[in-house]
Amino acid sequence: MDNPAMLFSVFICALLALGLVVRTALASRQIRHVARHRHAVPAAFADTITLGAHQKAADYTIVKTRFGLLELLLSSALLLGWTLLGGLNWLNQTLLAALGAGMLQQLALLAAFALIGGLLSLPLAWWATFRIEERFGFNRMTLGLWLSDLLKGSLVGALLGLPIAALVLWLMDAAGPAWWLWAWGVWMAFNLLALLIYPSLIAPLFNKFEPLPDATLKARVSALMQRCGFAAKGLFVMDGSKRSAHANAYFTGLGAAKRVVFFDTLLRQLSAAEVEAVLAHELGHHKRHHIVKRIALLFGLSLLGFALLGWLSAQAWFYIGLGVTPSMDAPNDALALLLFLLTLPLLTFFFSPLLAQLSRQHEFEADAYAATQTQAADLASALLKLYQDNASTLTPDPLYARFYYSHPSASERLARLRAAPAC
Repeated sequence: MDNPAMLFSVFICALLALGLVVRTALASRQIRHVARHRHAVPAAFADTITLGAHQKAADYTIVKTRFGLLELLLSSALLLGWTLLGGLNWLNQTLLAALGAGMLQQLALLAAFALIGGLLSLPLAWWATFRIEERFGFNRMTLGLWLSDLLKGSLVGALLGLPIAALVLWLMDAAGPAWWLWAWGVWMAFNLLALLIYPSLIAPLFNKFEPLPDATLKARVSALMQRCGFAAKGLFVMDGSKRSAHANAYFTGLGAAKRVVFFDTLLRQLSAAEVEAVLAHELGHHKRHHIVKRIALLFGLSLLGFALLGWLSAQAWFYIGLGVTPSMDAPNDALALLLFLLTLPLLTFFFSPLLAQLSRQHEFEADAYAATQTQAADLASALLKLYQDNASTLTPDPLYARFYYSHPSASERLARLRAAPAC
């Protein structure tokens, strides 16, 4: 092994070890903090949250955090197995021997990697759904529905992913040193296309979407959207209850394909005024241009990522340092893609607090906008119900929340809403 490759191996191992230490320390803080505050409802919520609900949220948070540690250890072991322990190199050499060099072999490598990774993740996915979610009363899925979702998701992923992968691999081989710029353009176009087709072509494969049947509520939210200057293709109710008791509402699609989607569980839990307030919050994201800003951020970060991949894919030490022997007479493009996807999270993990902070700021801004269009008290009431129904802890560890949470904690968020002037 040459010196640059050895240094790169050491760098990757150091990143992995540091990430494990930081993640484990943060998770341990979260578990201890939530357990310490399990026995009493915070004073700000004493009149609205029962001790039983508070303790359920604490237990749910602790179990999920411990499960996250298990997932972390297994994913770290898989990363080492694929890279420094030679798993990806073996898979590549096996497929080269069976198929020869060329596009077919490279696509087979990507597909085999995805299939093996998916199979290895199945036990944890099953446990999360049928043990953790079931234990806390959230799971509504049958084993048959779970397997059906798995099969449909795999087929959709293959139908969409393989052609894009083939195009990117072709560009890597044929477009010269600037291939990464062309590939980035293709990737961004694909993401925008996915946003357009998801509401009408992909989402209905997994859930039923029916027009909002409540005429009074429909008139109310339509009036809200009209005075906010927002146009959508329709208001729909999704049968989220067939999978989970968790509730949500969201916008999906771009341009004329935009839809407003309410989980049926949300409509059962909230009053009309609270539903309107939740929708006003989502409208706030659009009025404050958060969606456009996030897409622009995605464009910028992905451009940097493709540029980095373009440089790394031409360095022999990148492959050798990660336990792979690059071919001298065959394309290594699929290997470069997989090695990059495997190792990039080690680096981006340390930037996640910045993205989480940006997301929390957007949530505060959307809340503030909602408070100008509806009653802040209605949004606060709706959020409190959602925190309770989703068993979100009211007492997260502050450092853990700052590092991971994409939404502000309940105490921060509700304190701002309660201080907002009446509209």
